[in-house]
Amino acid sequence: MEFETAASNFKVRDHKNEIYLEIDVFLQNTAVAMLVEIKTELKIEYINEHITRLEKMRKYADLHKESELKARRVFLGAVAGIVVSSDVKRYALENGLYLIEPSGEDLNITSPDSKHKEW
Repeated sequence: MEFETAASNFKVRDHKNEIYLEIDVFLQNTAVAMLVEIKTELKIEYINEHITRLEKMRKYADLHKESELKARRVFLGAVAGIVVSSDVKRYALENGLYLIEPSGEDLNITSPDSKHKEW
């Protein structure tokens, strides 16, 4: 995947519909956006919170079809962590999220077990 833009600390504040969220890294192109949650130590509770965040983003985009967020755009999720146990890694991948981990001086990106989940 290639993303044209990246934004850090991307915020959605929709008072009318009571949708509030902050995304650590928001990557996007015209068809796909990836929401990335970054933690020093990744835990299952953070993954669950990120899945909720992805659901809120889908709802927000559907409600604002005329905004800069295209309603038909696919939202993907990714989680990143420096410390990731094998159970947490498996949980992230089983829930359709990409997993980003350090690997020496590089980053290793693992695709979900079966297919990435789309929101």
